[in-house]
Amino acid sequence: MQATAPQTIHLADYTPPNWLVTGVHLTFRLDPTRTRVLSRIGFAPNPDAKSREFKLDGEKMTLIRAKIDGTEVTPHVTETGLTCDVPDGPFTWEAEVEINPSANTALEGLYMSSGMYCTQCEAEGFRKITYYPDRPDVMAVFDVRIEGGEPVMLSNGNPGKMGDGFAEWHDPWPKPAYLFALVAGRLVAHPGTFTTMSGRDVDLNIWVRPGDEGKCAFGMEALKASMRWDEEKYGREYDLDLFNIVAVDDFNMGAMENKGLNIFNSSCVLASPETSTDANFERIEAIIAHEYFHNWTGNRITCRDWFQLCLKEGLTVFRDAQFTSDLRSAPVKRIEDVITLRARQFREDNGPLAHPVRPSSFVEINNFYTATVYEKGAELIGMLKTLVGDEAWSKALALYFDRHDGQACTIEDWLRVFEDVTGRDLAQFKRWYEDAGTPRLSVTDSYKDGIYKLHFRQETPPTPGQSEKPPRVIPIKVGLLGQDGKEVAETRVLEMTEAEQSFEFTGLAARPVPSILRDFSAPVILQRETTNAERAFLLAHDTDPFNKWEAGRALAREGLSAMIRSDAAPDAAYLEASATMARDESLDPAFRALALGLPSQDDLAQAIHDAGGTPDPQAIWDALEALKDARAEAMEDTARGLYDAHQVTAPYAPDAAQSGARALANAALAMITRRDGGAAAQAQYDAAGNMTQQLAALACLLQAGKGDLALGRFYDQWQDDRLVIDKWFSLQVGYAAPEDAAEVAERLTQHPDFTMKNPNRFRATLGALAGSPAGFHHASGKGYALLADWLIKLDPLNPQTTARMCSAFETWRRYDADRQKLIEAQLRRIAGQEGLSRDTAEMVGRILAS
Repeated sequence: MQATAPQTIHLADYTPPNWLVTGVHLTFRLDPTRTRVLSRIGFAPNPDAKSREFKLDGEKMTLIRAKIDGTEVTPHVTETGLTCDVPDGPFTWEAEVEINPSANTALEGLYMSSGMYCTQCEAEGFRKITYYPDRPDVMAVFDVRIEGGEPVMLSNGNPGKMGDGFAEWHDPWPKPAYLFALVAGRLVAHPGTFTTMSGRDVDLNIWVRPGDEGKCAFGMEALKASMRWDEEKYGREYDLDLFNIVAVDDFNMGAMENKGLNIFNSSCVLASPETSTDANFERIEAIIAHEYFHNWTGNRITCRDWFQLCLKEGLTVFRDAQFTSDLRSAPVKRIEDVITLRARQFREDNGPLAHPVRPSSFVEINNFYTATVYEKGAELIGMLKTLVGDEAWSKALALYFDRHDGQACTIEDWLRVFEDVTGRDLAQFKRWYEDAGTPRLSVTDSYKDGIYKLHFRQETPPTPGQSEKPPRVIPIKVGLLGQDGKEVAETRVLEMTEAEQSFEFTGLAARPVPSILRDFSAPVILQRETTNAERAFLLAHDTDPFNKWEAGRALAREGLSAMIRSDAAPDAAYLEASATMARDESLDPAFRALALGLPSQDDLAQAIHDAGGTPDPQAIWDALEALKDARAEAMEDTARGLYDAHQVTAPYAPDAAQSGARALANAALAMITRRDGGAAAQAQYDAAGNMTQQLAALACLLQAGKGDLALGRFYDQWQDDRLVIDKWFSLQVGYAAPEDAAEVAERLTQHPDFTMKNPNRFRATLGALAGSPAGFHHASGKGYALLADWLIKLDPLNPQTTARMCSAFETWRRYDADRQKLIEAQLRRIAGQEGLSRDTAEMVGRILAS
C-alpha cells in the first residue's frame, strides 16, 4: 500500500458522486480479532457526475478478494481506499475484507466494548468496515446478515429472518453509510411500545448489559415523550416497526442517531435515583430526544456533505431545546443554554479554533463536531424563527419535510424553503453561516420630548482566515420599564441590518429603563455602559426571565472585576440584590438556584482579556472564593431558611418541580457549609437517599476540606458502578485547591480504576483538570505538562478524544508571557510526536498558529 498525506478538503471543491449505490447487502462473520465482512453493492453511473472514476474509501482492513459482476478483479489499494476499472453501465461489486474489532481502540468503525461488538460510523467510520463511497450524499437501502455466536445481534431497520447463529435486518429507508449500525453481544432488553398518531404499534427496546436493567425506565419514558412531542409539534411520525437503543460503555460521543438503532454512551441513557443526579436525568431526557428527532432532521433529510453538518445538528439541537422547554421550565432552559454557549462557543469564536457555522475547509471532519456547529447552529435556527414568526416557521418546516424527504441537502436548500414561504431575501442572514466570530453589539441611548432612542453599532472581530465581516441581520428583542418597575413598552423585535442603526420609541412620559436582547435573541456580546443601580433595578423588576438573570450575573461580574483589579471589597449592592432575589417565593426555585450561580473562572478571564488586561487565574479564584464567603455571611439566615423550606419529602422524581427545589436547597447548602464547616453537609450526606443529595453534600465536604472520609465511603459504596465512579474521579479534581489540582489528577491516573481507553473515565479525570482554570493554569505549569503527557499517550489509541481534549489549550494567548511559554512548549512537544494522528495534528497546528 502507498501512504497518502492528509489533504485539506474545501467546500468549493464539492462534486457529485461519480457512482450512485442502488442497494447494499452486507454479511458479517463476527470474530473478535478476525471479523470477515462480505459486501455486495449495486452501482450505477450518476448522470450528474463529472467523471466515471471508480474509487471506494477504506482504511485499516485487509482485502481478501473482490469481484465485479461475478468476475474476480485486482483493485489498486492504498491506505485510504481503492480504485478499479469498472464497466460503463450498472454493475455489482462484491468484496470480502477482514478487520480486527479488538484492536480498534479509536472506537470508529466496528470495535469491541466490554466484550460487545459495536459500531460508530459518523463521520467516516464506515470506511473502516468495508470499501464503500463513504460520503453522506450516497444513500441506499441496506440489507444486513450477522453471523456469530452472540445471543443478540442487531442492525438498522426491521428484523428479517432469525435463526441459530444468524440474524438478518432490512432497512427500507435509503441512508448514507454514516447511519449504519451493528451491535452484537450478551444483552438484555427493557421493552416498551408506542402507538403512533396513525395507529401503528411500534416496539421499543433499550438494550443493556446484564445488571443494568433497573436503569432503563426513565430512558424509555423519555423516548415515548419524544415520539409523542414530535408528532404533536411537527407532525413527524416514526417510520419503522421497531426502535432500538443500546447502551455502550466505550463511546467517543454522547450518542448516535443510526436509523432505528441508536447507540448511546451508557452515561447518556442509564439512570436511577440512587446513581444519577437530577442533572443526569435532564441530560438523558434531552439526548434521547435529540437522537430521536434526528430521525427526520438528519436521517430522512441528511446533509449533502460534511460542511453542511450544522444543517442536521443545529436544527436538531434547536428542536431538543424546544422539547425540554415544553416539558420543564422554558426560562431556565434558555439560561442554561446561554451559559453553555458563552462558556464553550464564545470561547471558541474568540480563539484560534474559530470557524464559521458552515466551515469552508477541514483536514479532519471529526474536529468540527464543535459548539459552533451545534450550539451556535441552534441559535441561528432560533433567530430565523424569530425573524419570520411562528406561523411562517411552521409552514416552512412542513415544506422542508415535504420537499426534501429522502434527500441530502445544503444550507441553501434550508434557507430557500423560508424564502419561498415568506418572500424574504435571506442572503444577509446567510452570513451567520459563512462568517466566524461573535458580533459585538454596542448600544447608546437618549431621551427627549417623549421619544426614547436606541442606537446600535455592530462589529465582528477578525478570526483566523477572515478579517472583513459585513453587517449581519440581528433580531434584537427589547422591552422598556418605567421607574416604578412596570412595563411601558412590551417586547418588540428590532431588526438590525446595518453596521449602525437607530430605533425610536414614542409616547413615553419619562425616560425608561431598557431591557435589551430579551431571551438572548441573538448570539452576540452586548456592550452598554450602565450602572450597578440599573442592574439591581432590572434584577428586581425585569419581566423577561433571561434579562432578570443577566442583570444579576452582570452585577456579580462587575463586583468581581473590581475585586480582581483593585482588591475591592465584595459589592454590597450585589449581596443585597442576591439575597432579595433568593427570598422571592414568586420565582421558580430552579431560576433562583441558577441566579445564585456566579460567573465562571473562564468567563471572568475572558472579560479581563476583552478589557485589555491579562487575567491571573489565581487572582480570579481568590476573588470568587472571597465573594462566596461574603455572600455566605450576608445570607446566613436566608440560606438556612431556603434549605429548610425546599427539602423534598415526597418519593424521588426527577421532574422540574422536585429538581428545582433540590437545586435551590443545595445552593443554600453550599453557603451554609462556608459558615458551619460542613456539619449540615455531613448530615445530608449521611441521610441522602438519592445521588443528587449525596453528591451535592460530598462536594460541600470537599470544599470545606472535610471530604476524605466521605470520599472513601463513597468509593466503597459505588466501586462496582462505573458511571458513579466517573463522578468520584471528577469531583476530586474539580474541588482540589489550585496548587493541588494537577497532583490530585496525577494520583488518580495511577488508581486501578483509571483507564485511558474509556473516554468517560479519561474525561472525568484529565477533563476535570482542564475544566478547573486556576488549577490547570497554575503558574508551575504542572497541569499543562500532565495533560500533554496523557494526550501523547492517548493519541495512538484514540485520536478523536485526544484532539477534542487539545482544546484545553485554545485560550493560551490571553495569559501572561510565562504561561504562554509553558503552554507553547507542551503544544510543540505534542506536535513533534512521530506518527501523530491527523486529528490531533490539525488541532494543535490551529492552536499554535494563533
